[in-house]
Amino acid sequence: MQIVFSSNRGNLVDALASKSKMLVSRLELRGVSKTYRNGSQPSEVLHDISLAPAPGAVTALVGRSGCGKTTLLHLAGAMDFPTAGEVLIDGRATGSLSDAELTALRRTRVGFVFQFFQLLPTLTALENVELPLLLARVSGSTEAARDRLRWVGLEDKAASLPYQLSGGQMQRVAIARALVHSPGILIADEPTGNLDTASGDQVLGLLRDAATKLGATVLMATHSAEAAAIADARVHLRDGRIQSVP
Repeated sequence: MQIVFSSNRGNLVDALASKSKMLVSRLELRGVSKTYRNGSQPSEVLHDISLAPAPGAVTALVGRSGCGKTTLLHLAGAMDFPTAGEVLIDGRATGSLSDAELTALRRTRVGFVFQFFQLLPTLTALENVELPLLLARVSGSTEAARDRLRWVGLEDKAASLPYQLSGGQMQRVAIARALVHSPGILIADEPTGNLDTASGDQVLGLLRDAATKLGATVLMATHSAEAAAIADARVHLRDGRIQSVP
């Protein structure tokens, strides 16, 4: 059964319901499974996952380490591909796209936030945020990057290198970079896992704003009860399967 989330209340809607009552999602996973091979032995990490996180809402993936959260995020962001089933972004199956199409998709439709920031140490905060636009050859990239730094409250840190920033500030720069190209989908893997409580709260507020003010489909993996609490819907994974969605 496919799971669809309401952007207003996080309520579940059965996939068999009328299409007129369903949200059109930018991201959809249909019967997705992922199997890796360790020598000759297959290891299934995800089994028959179907869900469609709502635009303008935060969906949290929760569960123990090893339950498949990060693998699911990689599939949702077109960083990896399912063994069975399909992942659709804006109605296009990621497994059917060419390398050039996948690169363009990631650069325009998806933003990524990681637990350990992944900022380039030799670039300033502004240059880190601007980099995706430079790679995509977007004009006006410097001002767009400055606007995103202003949006996360760090315009005054534009000239700072990552080592000159706190952990919370680095993650806010990473969020600015992830959103600088206004993606429809924001993938966040343990975004507060390396932060203190106050910094984590700031980051969670920005993720909420990305959904409610920018209209992004935010899909977040977390171990944190505080992070899960800000979500409109929470998907509990266990042993690679959806266990429940309260």
